[in-house]
Amino acid sequence: MSNRVLLESIVTKIGNGVDAEQIDQPSNGMLPISRIETIWDGVIDFERVKYAQVTKAEIDKYALQSGDILFSHINSPAHIGKTAIYRSDQTLIHGINLLLIRVDQKKCYPEYLNYYFKSKNVRALFRARCKKAVNQASLNQPDILELEIPLPPLTEQKRIASLLARADRLRQLRRTAHDLGDALLQSVFLEMFGDPTSNDKHWDQANIKELGKVVTGSTPPSESEGMFGGSIPFITPGDLTVDTLKSQRYVTEEGAKKSRVVRAGSTLVCCIGATIGKTDIAKTKCAFNQQINAIEWNENINDDFGLTMMKFFSRIVAERGISTTLPILKKSEFEDIVVPIPPVNLQEQFSQLSKRTERLKSRHVETGRQVEILFESLLSQAFESHV
Repeated sequence: MSNRVLLESIVTKIGNGVDAEQIDQPSNGMLPISRIETIWDGVIDFERVKYAQVTKAEIDKYALQSGDILFSHINSPAHIGKTAIYRSDQTLIHGINLLLIRVDQKKCYPEYLNYYFKSKNVRALFRARCKKAVNQASLNQPDILELEIPLPPLTEQKRIASLLARADRLRQLRRTAHDLGDALLQSVFLEMFGDPTSNDKHWDQANIKELGKVVTGSTPPSESEGMFGGSIPFITPGDLTVDTLKSQRYVTEEGAKKSRVVRAGSTLVCCIGATIGKTDIAKTKCAFNQQINAIEWNENINDDFGLTMMKFFSRIVAERGISTTLPILKKSEFEDIVVPIPPVNLQEQFSQLSKRTERLKSRHVETGRQVEILFESLLSQAFESHV
């Protein structure tokens, strides 16, 4: 049995970061600064920072310290409460769009708290407490600080965090294997077609809207009867996973009419929120929410080619989705992205290779799913045993 304490009793600092102009490429004297996308995968990703000119006083106040936790308090409901811990020698300035939580390390081991934030029950609690608006949700500081935490002795906290870190590394290895399959496919793509974002092989080009139908999703009203519980997958950005497209919800035919439906093979691209740029293929006919744009390609673009091509454009989608609060790329701007059009027979050759690669990757999907289940179970057991 552990003491249960309020988060506020162990926090020494909580707050937003510096409100500074952020740019993509640094010039002299600029430092990396965090944004929502920096913690998109639950770790601090220095490939997803921006850069800002900050004063010495701002550096002293906003530079992250080892053990600091960045907390997503404004995001889509599925990603509210996402966290990442800072353990790096590389300077990172705390930006305005994430909360910083710093704890008294004589009382609480930061990794222990970070894993507690990631546990299923805590994430569900944050989703229940958040204030929801169109396309986003928010948590205020009092609702976060009122969180009760089981707090065993520091030695036990470190033991639990070490166990969970080992399980977490197993998850990451599985993701790395999956990513290597994607990397191989993208390498072949580059050999066959060149970089689609620069069109260095000088193929014909056209706007996305000229090469297919672009559809923005919609969420059917949950209070209406007969909308959910059917057989048509309803996709949200959280369903665009690292292993496979999945859905936790299904809509009826009536619900699908209130949403948007696209055919199997359509490319799905998240255009709002922390996972902006995330891309996958609709494996069956599906409905999807307003954070996603879908492309139903015409005869000039093979579905498998279109999917891999749009993955190269994911960074461009993210970079163009600029906002002071929640990143968003308007449909009209998305449709105007210019993409190459290689010969269809060459696209089909790539499609055959893509299908073979997907068959190999699918063999690892179930194993990866079991690893995720194990990790969630370990998270729950680790903290429930101290309640």
